[in-house]
Amino acid sequence: ELTANPIEYLERQTGYWGLVFLLATLTVTPLRRWLGGHFLIRVRRMLGLFSYLYIFLHFIIYLFLDRELYMDEIIPDIVKRPYITVGFSAFIMLSALAVTSSKRWIRRLGGKWQTLHRLIYPAALLGVLHFWWLVKADIRQPAIFAAVFTLLMLARLKKAS
Repeated sequence: ELTANPIEYLERQTGYWGLVFLLATLTVTPLRRWLGGHFLIRVRRMLGLFSYLYIFLHFIIYLFLDRELYMDEIIPDIVKRPYITVGFSAFIMLSALAVTSSKRWIRRLGGKWQTLHRLIYPAALLGVLHFWWLVKADIRQPAIFAAVFTLLMLARLKKAS
């Protein structure tokens, strides 16, 4: 079931599920507020790390299978193609979050940890944009991701006001 282009299929599936888990991670805080379920906080880190795992695999498949680790193709690709530029930017942000997600890093960074982990918002926006720009014709799925992201951000603004 890998289709005629299995590498593209694997890239798209890992990117899709990475974005699903990323938005699921962003869903935890509004759900916790509405339901009062503090148990949800315990799964937030796990969801974030699942998201990163899929996004990491997405990037590794691009590097090794799609571009066969030819840096003379990869770097110009990242610079020249806007959807890859925003996807790579999101990957860098999420890498910083994954590395600093342990209790040890939370203690080590203190109050700066929360500031750093707010990078999830621009990273998620860039991930949605990456998906939107990748799709050529049928934008229904990226539009759904964009709508969910927008609703999650509006839920956070409502709290601030």
